[in-house]
Amino acid sequence: MTNDIKIEQWIKDIFRSIDTKSCERFTDFLTDDINFRFGNMPTTLGKPAVSDQVSYFFNSIKSLKHQISEFWSHDDSIICHGSVCYTRHDNSTLDVPFSNILKVKDQKVREYLVFVDVSELY
Repeated sequence: MTNDIKIEQWIKDIFRSIDTKSCERFTDFLTDDINFRFGNMPTTLGKPAVSDQVSYFFNSIKSLKHQISEFWSHDDSIICHGSVCYTRHDNSTLDVPFSNILKVKDQKVREYLVFVDVSELY
């Protein structure tokens, strides 16, 4: 991934899959041996396990919407920062900042680290 325009669209596509709660589309961006960590949860290894974790999370909320403020890339790493608004099933919301670190190989994410505090979500 060499230029910012290509990376920006790729990042938008990933977050669109998340914001539409499409677990299948999201996992299409991942390598089979993905290393995934969400917040302070334990690391999840492998696409099937990540798919299960993400699906469970998507079902635990009504919706979510990311606003990406900035992103940076260097070699095989992309860092993006912004805010995310979670809507609970009772229609109440929680807005929190997030940062993600993505390690990429052949335009697939091999390591996905999500830094977000969802302790007030539930």
